[in-house]
Amino acid sequence: MGYYDEFHEYRDEPKRKRGRGWLHSLAGAIIGGLLVLLFLPFLNQWGYLKLPPADSTAPPKSSLQSTSPDNLVRTVNVDVNTDVSKAVAGVEDSVVGVVNLQREQDFWSRKTEVIQNGTGSGVIFDRDGDTVFIVTNNHVIEGAAEIEVVLASGERVTAAVKGADPLTDLAVLTITAPDRDVTPVDLGNSDLLKAGEPAIAIGNPLGLDYSRTVTVGVISSTQRSIPQDVDGDGASDWEMDVIQTDAAINPGNSGGALINIAGQLIGINSAKISEIGIEGMGFAIPINDAKPIISDLLQYGAVKRPYLGIGPKDLQEIDAYHWSKTLNLPADVHTGVVVIDVAPSGPAAKGGLKELDVIVKLDETAVQSSADLRKYLYKEKNIGDPIKVYFYRDGKLMDTTFTLTEMKY
Repeated sequence: MGYYDEFHEYRDEPKRKRGRGWLHSLAGAIIGGLLVLLFLPFLNQWGYLKLPPADSTAPPKSSLQSTSPDNLVRTVNVDVNTDVSKAVAGVEDSVVGVVNLQREQDFWSRKTEVIQNGTGSGVIFDRDGDTVFIVTNNHVIEGAAEIEVVLASGERVTAAVKGADPLTDLAVLTITAPDRDVTPVDLGNSDLLKAGEPAIAIGNPLGLDYSRTVTVGVISSTQRSIPQDVDGDGASDWEMDVIQTDAAINPGNSGGALINIAGQLIGINSAKISEIGIEGMGFAIPINDAKPIISDLLQYGAVKRPYLGIGPKDLQEIDAYHWSKTLNLPADVHTGVVVIDVAPSGPAAKGGLKELDVIVKLDETAVQSSADLRKYLYKEKNIGDPIKVYFYRDGKLMDTTFTLTEMKY
């Protein structure tokens, strides 16, 4: 009984204490709140607390809170990609596939059949009635027995070669399209390009399964020269002036379009450096360089060029032993073009040039290689122009002047 009384007293005492504690807590909270309200202005003034302006009734909503995810995605696409998308939309139907078909004889049946040897790209640049004109690379159609053009609709049309030029790697094709909706591309001005401006490549990388693929980059350089070995002898025959871009250009892109942000054609995609460890180095023939070539191909089927009438070979390709022993060159002459042969009745022969003469200058321009000689001749001179040639013969510097004639193909 005593235990029960003691237990009863033990439980009853805390009840009374908890009641008083609740009243004390309430009173403390009220007093604390009043103190906080009293000191709020001072805390704000001292910088311990940042209060909103007096006229602010609600925290401002951020742009993310006020925009739904769908609207956000749509806004980003419009702000960032509209110019590129518009440029591509205006050009992509002008980019076509070019299929190189070659004849091959079956070993067992002895029958000759036409097979697909490779594919590339092309760009529709003009139309005259039912005839549509397409520019592409010469190496895309080289060796073809037949050529087909694949339009944006997927339709295949037989094409004819209007003209081709291996030196500049350009070719012009024609197709007949009386009832087909094809749109020629607008030609831009590649002379106005600046490094860093947007560049868009459109073509058929890795075949027609990836037709009219779009890659975007910038103009990396407006002036680059890459060597061209036209005759396959391992020596450079020509230095082609090109635009460099980091827009991805892959096999099959050759002959496709490089356009600017206005949707204008500024170059014909031609090559890329594909060595291990090197990325983003593609090249395109500037459209301003291509225009006169295209014009000649349309009019003559070949490019009209002035003719010198010699067989050139770089001095650097000849053993140094012969520089002094055979050519009798002074010790300070290390570059130039050796005349290997002279065409009978050609301009050089009439001007007095002979085999083993070493050309070092044309007019007032130094010539260090065959590529330099051709570049000056084809870019700076015209058929019928006079030209002054400086050369070494038997150790003596000499010169002669004669008139350039037309190169015959």
